[in-house]
Amino acid sequence: MKTPDFFNRSALTTTLWSFRREFLIVGIFSMVANVLMLTPTLYMLQVYDRVLASQSELTLLVVSLLTLLLFCIMAFAEWMRSRVLVSAGVRLDEQLSTQVFNASFEAHLSQAGTSPSRAFGDLIQIRQFLTGNGIFAFFDAPWTPIYMAVLFFLHPWLGVLGIIFACIQASLAWFGHRHTLAPAEAATKAGSDAGAFLQGKLRNAEVLESMGMVNNLKARWLQRHQTHLAKSADTQHLTNRITGWSKFVRYSQQSLSLGAGALLVINGELSPGGMIAANVLMTRALAPIDMMVGSWRQFIGMRFAFARLEQMLIDYPARDPDFKRVAPSGQITLQDVFATAPGREAPILKNINLNIPAGSVTAVLGPSGSGKSTLARVLMGIWPDVAGEVLLDGLPLSGWNRIELGPFLGYLPQDIELFEGTLADNIARFGEVDSKRVIEAAESAGLHDMILRFPKGYDTPIGEAGNLLSGGQRQRIGLARAIYGSPKLIVLDEPNANLDDAGEAALFKTIQQLKAKGRTVFLITHRPAALAVADRILLLRDGQVVANGPRDAVLAALKAPRPAPVQATHAPQPPQLPGGAAVPA
Repeated sequence: MKTPDFFNRSALTTTLWSFRREFLIVGIFSMVANVLMLTPTLYMLQVYDRVLASQSELTLLVVSLLTLLLFCIMAFAEWMRSRVLVSAGVRLDEQLSTQVFNASFEAHLSQAGTSPSRAFGDLIQIRQFLTGNGIFAFFDAPWTPIYMAVLFFLHPWLGVLGIIFACIQASLAWFGHRHTLAPAEAATKAGSDAGAFLQGKLRNAEVLESMGMVNNLKARWLQRHQTHLAKSADTQHLTNRITGWSKFVRYSQQSLSLGAGALLVINGELSPGGMIAANVLMTRALAPIDMMVGSWRQFIGMRFAFARLEQMLIDYPARDPDFKRVAPSGQITLQDVFATAPGREAPILKNINLNIPAGSVTAVLGPSGSGKSTLARVLMGIWPDVAGEVLLDGLPLSGWNRIELGPFLGYLPQDIELFEGTLADNIARFGEVDSKRVIEAAESAGLHDMILRFPKGYDTPIGEAGNLLSGGQRQRIGLARAIYGSPKLIVLDEPNANLDDAGEAALFKTIQQLKAKGRTVFLITHRPAALAVADRILLLRDGQVVANGPRDAVLAALKAPRPAPVQATHAPQPPQLPGGAAVPA
């Protein structure tokens, strides 16, 4: 069977379409259950109109036993459709969880405002709706006209009364959809903003506490929180009003249908059994509509979750796991690269063109704010807003499978983040720990002896060792993680910022070892001493390349005397590197 184009929109709709067999089975069981919902009506007709008239105990026994059998079949159908939906919900989660994790991580990395926790919350919300009462209402709603037809069969006026109440309930559902959609979306957004603000500040709790900033930030959070509360209260008030009116209509229907039946009995147009049966049948006919009204808020939440999750999976589709590339050598080419950021008019990097051969060590220099760290992220393929081509061995970096490419890349950012696990886990990038490679990376970073002094050595959990590690030690662990497995391309952003002389010497020795292995290294630094291990120098200023080329040639150009201005009133200053350091002789 060919899948309609509509269901090729994303992995979410495609996966849901793959469960059409399960939904068909649920529809069949719903048909059985709804047909058997007529059992109480028929039983009452038989008891009131036949058993009581004939006074036959045997007839009552047979009718009762038959009714119990039909009730058992109805209960089995209800149980089976619930079981099928729960099973489908579990399989839906199993099929999408990995892709949702990968897509949400990519979206979060690209600053799209999607966190993995929210993405999985959306998936859970969809799964819960598919296994809850809301979906049953949609399966039961098509049977409302059939129940109405039976009411017309009992008496036309009963059918008319049922249609009137059905229209009232449907109007309430439409009113709820029209008036609660926007407030619910605004309340959800306000809650997300307040939570994101608080979570972002808690990551720097020590700074907030030490400088007495907690109350100041609490006031800003409280403003966002109160906005969320106000919007949520408005939504809840509206929802509660709709629910209250729905209950009024339901209770009125139960009483008025009984009163209408009694009037027809008085006029001799309906039997007493028909009166009771009609009351039960009308309640059952309107139950799906009433259930829709009650679950409308859940449906709206599921709709938002579905739209968010579907759009995320469209924007960040799964990569072909069978697609493999040849291991890169480390040659980097940037062609007309511009890097921008939201809320900033001028680009951070402007028209960057580079061709860095594999196996070279490039020192990236420049004053603060010149775009060095942004360039590091661009080289790693993790900066979200990039125009131009970033090529690794002549192939676009964005075309690589990140899982496949990861082992060939090493990255040491300025802010070192260690994750829950052991020291060995962090160095091994939380993959399978290769003891030999872990120790080799730790030795290259000058960490081995320090790690051995911990009681559990490499098996020491970061949670226990985190408070004992200095900034320099954290930086060395980050360096060991970056060079683990001897990747082809390594970008080190200020790797010696927290290192002492011994640590810096170990760093330069590590870079020389990587160079000897033919690895491509970018060393972002402010310290002139790092130039001794560099083959090339890349000088940035205001997001543009000022100088690029072999180290000696760039240094010679920087040292070249500049013509003094005619009206010079002071002695010419010696050439300096960005940051104020003099060019080494």
